[in-house]
Amino acid sequence: MLVSPPTKVPFVLTRLRNPWVVVGVTFLVLLASAAFRSSMGVLVLPFEEEFEWTKSAISLAVSVNLVLYGVTAPFAAALMERFGIRQVAVTALALISIGTGLTLFMTASWQLVILWGVFVGLGVGSTALVFGALVANRWFVTRRGLVMGLLGAAWATGQLVFLPVITLTIESFGWRYASLFIAVMSALLIPLVWLVIHDRPADVGMRPYGAEGAITEEESVENTTHSGWSAARSAIDGLLLAMRTRPFWLLAGTFFVCGWTSNGIISTHFVPAAHDHGMAATAAAGLLAVVGIFDLIGTIGSGWLTDRFDPRILLAAYYGLRSIALLGLPLLLGPNIDPPLLVIMILFGLDWVATVPPTAILCTRIYGREKGPIIFGWVFAAHMIGAAAAAIVSGVIRDTAGDYATAWFLAGALAILAAFAALLLPKTRSAQVLVAH
Repeated sequence: MLVSPPTKVPFVLTRLRNPWVVVGVTFLVLLASAAFRSSMGVLVLPFEEEFEWTKSAISLAVSVNLVLYGVTAPFAAALMERFGIRQVAVTALALISIGTGLTLFMTASWQLVILWGVFVGLGVGSTALVFGALVANRWFVTRRGLVMGLLGAAWATGQLVFLPVITLTIESFGWRYASLFIAVMSALLIPLVWLVIHDRPADVGMRPYGAEGAITEEESVENTTHSGWSAARSAIDGLLLAMRTRPFWLLAGTFFVCGWTSNGIISTHFVPAAHDHGMAATAAAGLLAVVGIFDLIGTIGSGWLTDRFDPRILLAAYYGLRSIALLGLPLLLGPNIDPPLLVIMILFGLDWVATVPPTAILCTRIYGREKGPIIFGWVFAAHMIGAAAAAIVSGVIRDTAGDYATAWFLAGALAILAAFAALLLPKTRSAQVLVAH
């Protein structure tokens, strides 16, 4: 099939829509959306104090947020395939802005579930790692592992690095100013996304980074304008295909544990757990910022390693190291930040979402470039379901036992299981993914 060459566009727009500039804006969106979602971790105590809600009641809103965050991802991927990346991303940012803005007026915990759980959950789920995977797959032929490392680092680092700023805002001015800040920042990202991000390089007269030879038919594909049901059916068909294969259950299971041991227990419960041991909220948030900073190094490094080494071995190593950190944390928490505790938090950072690049690459290698991103969306859904389960279970453990020790040990044991499960994954596409298991 003959494909027409890319059309010429003005020089300024070409520079603005360079693949690395598109990655830069995607990085900002992932960074911000992750920061907005995880800010609930430092809002637990203010909500308890002002509204006298229990940790279990607040954890319900967090869990709804996390479940929708994950389950939205594969449908968002399908919607982006149908209607375009830019349109879906702009709608998602608007949902985040509306949801966080309206929390200023809430008076009951069910309203927190609707606003933060549903609105923000849908918004951040549509601007999560699947969004980054689509950008990487469409705009890059080479350096995909590195790009996924960069975008994974944005998503993971955003969850943690801004927490001290949000915590300081809460302590100085109150939680409503923090919510207002999030609403305004979400709105300000909308015009930037609309100007820079396009669905494919061909839309702006370019080719994917590293593309050589003749223009492929895949590069010239345009988004359709089918119904939302058609997009949803595409996501469901991808799930039904994946569920008949053993690799999907291994990928989803290990990522379920990844969510449990990161977003679920650390992002949601680390600050309250540190508070139980006499540590100030600002100091605990500062430790999470350390995790965020070192995650930037760990996840980008993981992307570089994924381009060069067996992703399965990398995953086994990452989950093994995470188990050590989780099992050691309850033994080291106290009112002060001692060197051993700082070392544990650095280890958390280097390993925080280093699992993302090898998991995303394995989805593409095993299921192909067309189905891979949607199936990764379902794997990511398992990640957030695991996070939601951990948020609830850890909150219940704290309310019933009076401390978080059992929750930390449980998370560490799950990480050990994930390390062994990663070694059972196939390295690439095989007959295993073509038949039911």
